[in-house]
Amino acid sequence: MAWNVFKFCTALRAFGSIMIVFFLGLVGVTYYAAVVAYYGPHLFRGGFDTLIAVAFLFLFHLLLVMVLWTYATVVLTDPGGVPLNWRPLREEEKGDADPLVGLGYGIAKIGTNQSAVPGDFKNLDIGFCLKCNRLKPPRAHHCSICNRCILKMDHHCGWVANCVGALNYKSFLLFLFYTSLAAILVCLALLRVFMEIFNDDEVDLTPGKLAATFIAFVSVLGFLIMHITLVGANWTTIEFQAKDKKTGLTWRYDLGWRKNYEQVFGTEKKLWLIPVYSKDDIRRMPALQGFEYPTRPNWDPQH
Repeated sequence: MAWNVFKFCTALRAFGSIMIVFFLGLVGVTYYAAVVAYYGPHLFRGGFDTLIAVAFLFLFHLLLVMVLWTYATVVLTDPGGVPLNWRPLREEEKGDADPLVGLGYGIAKIGTNQSAVPGDFKNLDIGFCLKCNRLKPPRAHHCSICNRCILKMDHHCGWVANCVGALNYKSFLLFLFYTSLAAILVCLALLRVFMEIFNDDEVDLTPGKLAATFIAFVSVLGFLIMHITLVGANWTTIEFQAKDKKTGLTWRYDLGWRKNYEQVFGTEKKLWLIPVYSKDDIRRMPALQGFEYPTRPNWDPQH
C-alpha cells in the first residue's frame, strides 16, 4: 500500500496548532521565572534592588508586547496566495498610474490559456505549478502543507502554523528580533539566579525551568542571524537551499543590501520596527505585494 504524503501534510497542519500552544507555554514559563518568582518580589526590597527590578520589568514587558504582537501578526496574516486566475499583465494593459510600471521587469506575452506549457516561459521568471495547474508569479512556490502556491515563499513554519511569505515575512523577522532581545535580557537578568543555585541558596526556581527558558529562546539567535544574512542578499530560504553552487554567489534579485532590506521592511524607516507598512510603500513597491520583483541590471549567472 502506497504511503499518502498528503495525510502527513494534514497532520503537520494539526501539529502547528499544538506548537502555538507550546510556544505560549514557553512564554508563560519565562514570565514565571523572570517576573513572578524573581524580579516581582524585588520591587518591595527597596534601594538598588528595587531600581533594578523596575528597569527589568519595564524592558521585559515592552519586549513581551512586541513579541506577542509580531507573533500574532505572523500567525494570523495570510502569507500571500496566488489568485485563481492570475496572469502577468501585458504592457498595453498597464496604465501610467499602475504601481508596477517602470520596474524593468519582463512581462510574459500569453493568451487566455492558463494551462500553458511551462516551457513557454523559459526566458521569463513566470513559473507554472503542476499541482495547482496554473501560472505562478516569480519566487512563488507550492507549499504541500498549505496545499497552495505562496508568494515569495520562504518556508512553512511549524511554530506559527503558517507559511512565511511575501505578506508576513517582515512580521516573522521582527518576531525573531524581539524574541532574541528578550532572550538576551532574560539570560543576563537570571545569571544571578544561576549563581545563587550553585551556591546552594534557596531560590524559588528549579534548574530545569531556567534551562528550558535559556535553551528555548537563545536558540532563536542563530535563526535570526541566518535570516538577516539572507535578507541582505535577497534570498529566501528555499532559493538559498536550491541555488546552484556552480553559478557563483551572484543572485539576480540582489539589488544591494539597502534595497534588499527595503523590499522586506519598506522605505519608511520609522516603521521598520513594527509589523506594518505605510500606504505609500504598499502602493509604490510591487515587491511588498509579492507579484513582481526587479532584477539586477545585466545579471549573468555565470559570474
